[in-house]
Amino acid sequence: MKVAVVGATGLVGGTILRVLEERHFPVSTLLPVASPASVGKKISFNGQEYTVMSVEDAITQKPDIAIFSAGSSTSLEYAPRFAEVGTFVIDNSSAWRMHPDKKLIVPEINGHLLTQEDKIIANPNCSTIQMLMALHPLHRRYRLKRIVVATYQAVTGTGKKAVDQLMEERAGKEASHKAYPYPIDLNALPHIDVFMENGYTKEEMKMVNETRKILQDESIGVTATAVRIPVIGGHSEAVNAEFHEDFEMEAVRQLLQEAPGVVLLDNPAQLEYPMPLYAQNRDEVFVGRLRRDESQPRTLNLWVVADNLRKGAATNAVQIAELLASKFF
Repeated sequence: MKVAVVGATGLVGGTILRVLEERHFPVSTLLPVASPASVGKKISFNGQEYTVMSVEDAITQKPDIAIFSAGSSTSLEYAPRFAEVGTFVIDNSSAWRMHPDKKLIVPEINGHLLTQEDKIIANPNCSTIQMLMALHPLHRRYRLKRIVVATYQAVTGTGKKAVDQLMEERAGKEASHKAYPYPIDLNALPHIDVFMENGYTKEEMKMVNETRKILQDESIGVTATAVRIPVIGGHSEAVNAEFHEDFEMEAVRQLLQEAPGVVLLDNPAQLEYPMPLYAQNRDEVFVGRLRRDESQPRTLNLWVVADNLRKGAATNAVQIAELLASKFF
């Protein structure tokens, strides 16, 4: 298949290329695309060298699939142009996620909804993906009523500049280009994306709106606090989930053990619980610290960790591409 990766030189773009290689996606022609400043640079894929091209050149080649990771403005401008030439577009930005005519897909949850007419497909926010991977199997059995979530998110979610800031601060240097308004090393910033009129950040509201759209249930209450921490390996979430139906803890464990893409790591007696150190460079979502909320009925506490560059972005996008390939090619 002819595959374009738009934003191929970025953190997520590079991870998309690695995941395509690892999962042996049937790429016959790769079209690596990046900003004008990167056009002409060389990248390596499956042992071959490719030259980075412009988005205009890629459109003229009519790829079968284009995976975008180049920001909302790029997606809004160019995704429709790829779609016009028959390309399936899988977009990692927030540009299309809440568009009423575009599907927001986590393959394990709602991949069955994809049709040949879905030329622009949205990849959800990384924090939403990992939370719903853990909650969806429980939602099917017990029906979610309300979610309270606090996230502890890695600097890789911001990009290379944020990683550079963290590592420079850790080395005792003044950060040359700051991604954050304050130091991130030895700190925690309760501020991800821009603040909105209601006092929440855009990141927090993404989790609210995307959860309801993916689960197709506007009645689910969701409230979030998103925090950036000095970690590279992945995002962590403390989730408090209230259900309409009561549950037995053993049944909850069984559902999570059987859920595709989920690893239950929950043995406090042996000090076994999910951490970003375990999740880094892994595609699975790790779930642990399971316990009943003793302050109110039908409510579960859980701790959810995943690599935000992989299942939170690149792997989920490639899994969507695999679904398209199996269904329509």
